[in-house]
Amino acid sequence: MEHVSKFEMAIAQIDAENAKDPNTEVIGGVEFPKELLYSRRMTEKLLDYYPDASGELQIAARAQHICRWKIDRNAYPMDRVGYLKWREALKKFHAEKTTEILKDLGFKDNFTERVAVLIRKKQLKKDEESQVLEDVVCLVFLQYYFKDFAAKHPEDKVVDIVRKTWTKMSGPGQKAALELKLSPGALTLIKKALQSG
Repeated sequence: MEHVSKFEMAIAQIDAENAKDPNTEVIGGVEFPKELLYSRRMTEKLLDYYPDASGELQIAARAQHICRWKIDRNAYPMDRVGYLKWREALKKFHAEKTTEILKDLGFKDNFTERVAVLIRKKQLKKDEESQVLEDVVCLVFLQYYFKDFAAKHPEDKVVDIVRKTWTKMSGPGQKAALELKLSPGALTLIKKALQSG
């Protein structure tokens, strides 16, 4: 039997959890659990953008939205404060769920703690890997989810979201964003956001 590393087992377990997502997305006529698809896009974008990613960073990227559907946005007030509380609750939940998987597989404490720190993105701009992870989150959003998001919201809100997304990114992340193959409409909105920023 081929030896399967602990790292591969961790990725497989994260995928198994995300495969339970009742929400789906159809790509090329094939239905995928939404968060499983998101996690694979995160890994693909991370390795494309930052090929030297550590094992901790790769697992944090894969587990970024692990079981996200279990904490409903509607459980929090539908305002800015409620949104931020929901986001914080999600980060804590994702970090704890991933820590549990890693501990069960026998990863050392310093490894699991580092993954949790990265998932919670506590040190943006100060911690290189946290910043890389944030860049990848933003790139995945712009490449795969921005067009649908923009179609559902008023233009001024979309422009404001893009402006906020842009400030979270590093210089290399912003450069990578401008190199994405986006629709003309998406590019127009991004340019508007940058001009008004």
